[in-house]
Amino acid sequence: MNTPRPRARWITWLLLALVALALAFGVVRALGKRQAQQNAANAAAQALQQAPVYELTGQDVVPVQLLTLSRTVAVSGSLKAVQTAAVKARVAGEVQGLNKREGDAVRAGEVLARIDSTEAQARVRQATQQAQAAQSQVSIAQRTLDNNQALVRQGFISGTALDTAVASLAGAEANHQAALAALDIARKALDDTTLRAPLSGLVSARLVQNGERVGVDARLLEIVDLSAFELEAALAPGDASAVNPGQAVRLFVEGLPEPVSATVARINPSVQAGSRSVLVYLKVPAVPGMRQGLFAQGQIVTGQLQAPAAPLTVVRNDKPQPYVQLLRDGVVQHQTVQPGAQGLLGREPMVALDGIPVGTVLLRAQAGLIREGTAVRLDATGSNAAPQAGLPAAPATTAH
Repeated sequence: MNTPRPRARWITWLLLALVALALAFGVVRALGKRQAQQNAANAAAQALQQAPVYELTGQDVVPVQLLTLSRTVAVSGSLKAVQTAAVKARVAGEVQGLNKREGDAVRAGEVLARIDSTEAQARVRQATQQAQAAQSQVSIAQRTLDNNQALVRQGFISGTALDTAVASLAGAEANHQAALAALDIARKALDDTTLRAPLSGLVSARLVQNGERVGVDARLLEIVDLSAFELEAALAPGDASAVNPGQAVRLFVEGLPEPVSATVARINPSVQAGSRSVLVYLKVPAVPGMRQGLFAQGQIVTGQLQAPAAPLTVVRNDKPQPYVQLLRDGVVQHQTVQPGAQGLLGREPMVALDGIPVGTVLLRAQAGLIREGTAVRLDATGSNAAPQAGLPAAPATTAH
């Protein structure tokens, strides 16, 4: 009867041991997980305390070099054809025979249209008849004068009658001349009904249609001569003082693949009242594809400059004073600069940097803003360009 009690106690102790073992395993596991989290947090904190190391390529840096630059003044504006013309109606009437449209070529003197000449022809006929009538009066007055002169010599009439005949002839001749002048005016009006091209070029606008009745000075067509162009650019007085006629200009015209070489043709002697700017006129040669109204921008070469210089894009302006990012002992540093004269090296704008020694390695704009004190090294693609940029080449590694 007492046999089951020891067995029950053994089972109870076994269960208690298993529970204690499970509790101990859980505590050990929780402590281990907590320790792992603590180690990860410490590693992250140490990583944040370490400054990142940036990798740059040779295209991200540029050295300051002693360069001979072309001093320039920036210009921009729209191209304008040197010769343009508007074909206007010189008499009122109905438009006839207008066949030219935008883009059609015309020759100087070519008949472009006509104004209905019915009235003009009638006025010419009227003026012709009046001139003939006046001529008849001159003939009658001349014969009267001849007869009176003969009668005066014979003593049949007095000299007063002769004077009257002379005055009548003079009046008849004056009337005849006035009639001839009226005939010339009528003929000119008839000739004005024919509209001719004042210059050779292309039609840029057609403003009326056949059958429309137009008044005097109404615009019918506009013609543009694309053989020569001009650009009007407004410059600040300080920039204009360095510009002189004959200076070379390099223009980039929208739509054209290559730059165009132009020259300064003339300079307006007066300052514009509103903008206080000086107008400069550039002579631009015609090239295939050039059209009136195309926007162009470029540089007037005003001289040369030799100075330590770098691309204009290395100068940053996101601080109160301009500064550059330079590399010194593999670390980025920010140095305030005072940009000097600007010029061109090929097509790239350059700026003289006073106080920056030749050979100093600067970061281009494409490298972005890097915190001062950050370590920098070149990757494998930039190692070939590193000696030229004044940086020691470093083996390529992943940035931290």
